[in-house]
Amino acid sequence: MPRAPWRRRRTTDSPRPAGRRWAGRLRRSSTFARQVLLVRVGRRDVDAVPGNDLVVPDHRYTDRQRRRYGRDRFDRAEVEAVVPVSPALAPTSPVDDAPPMSIPLLPGDRTAARRMKFAVVNACTLSSLMLGMLAIFLAMQGEVRVAALCLIACVAFDGLDGALARKLGVASPFGAQMDSLADMCSFGLAAPVVVYASLAGSVPPAAAAVACALVAACAAIRLARFNVSPKDGRFFCGVPTTMAAAVLALTVAIGLPVSGLVMVGGVALLGVAMVSSFPYAKVARLVKLPPWLWLAPVIGALVDIRLTFALVVVGYLVSGPLLWLHQRHTA
Repeated sequence: MPRAPWRRRRTTDSPRPAGRRWAGRLRRSSTFARQVLLVRVGRRDVDAVPGNDLVVPDHRYTDRQRRRYGRDRFDRAEVEAVVPVSPALAPTSPVDDAPPMSIPLLPGDRTAARRMKFAVVNACTLSSLMLGMLAIFLAMQGEVRVAALCLIACVAFDGLDGALARKLGVASPFGAQMDSLADMCSFGLAAPVVVYASLAGSVPPAAAAVACALVAACAAIRLARFNVSPKDGRFFCGVPTTMAAAVLALTVAIGLPVSGLVMVGGVALLGVAMVSSFPYAKVARLVKLPPWLWLAPVIGALVDIRLTFALVVVGYLVSGPLLWLHQRHTA
């Protein structure tokens, strides 16, 4: 009887086949781990990072795995993705060692005539600043009426320097920043100090201090927002700081006959109006109004200037919310 060809005896109690499969997985996983964590120094075909001892494994090991197992298991990009990177590596981007460029204060031709015009415009700005300081000193001495007149002169110089800069062609970013700083000193600090001095004795000092501090804070916010916001040629976004200071100065100068608490409330309301988003018409648009509209204020000023001034201020403050509602209705 012919014998059956020899076949390998397999029994259920033999752990060899299972052991082979387990050992094969070990070999394959350990080879991949060696490729990931292998550190080879001094080889010519290794992509080493300068200044670092950690290198990318040799590509010949990846090819050996492909030949051995007949499959594309180990991709070079996959191996490079898991290679640890030292946190002490130097930045690869080049450092810009170029020297800083100086920005001229006066753009354009730096002729003697333009420099003189530039000096005149900035002298007006500094005059507004000095008058604001003078108003503070006078208010500390109790001369509130004279201090209020100094604030009105600050308003005049503030409008003059901008008009001269545009007319003489010497407007510059330096001049804009100088004007903003001068406005903060004259209108954001001097005006609240003058108002506080005028309220001394008629209201509690804490209430006057809170209202005046609110005006100073709102003036700083208003000026900072004006510097970074896009400009609208028709309307102001909130009451401008210059106009708010002019209203406060005229209120003190003419001695508006209102109680101290009403005055404190009006000062706080004016400060909030500076940082509001209501549109307020610019003075250039108000001047272009029909002449007959100015008859009522003129006649009222001849009869009672204080009452007329109060009505004009209230009307201007109310015009912002009305314009805002009108724009929302027509949009």
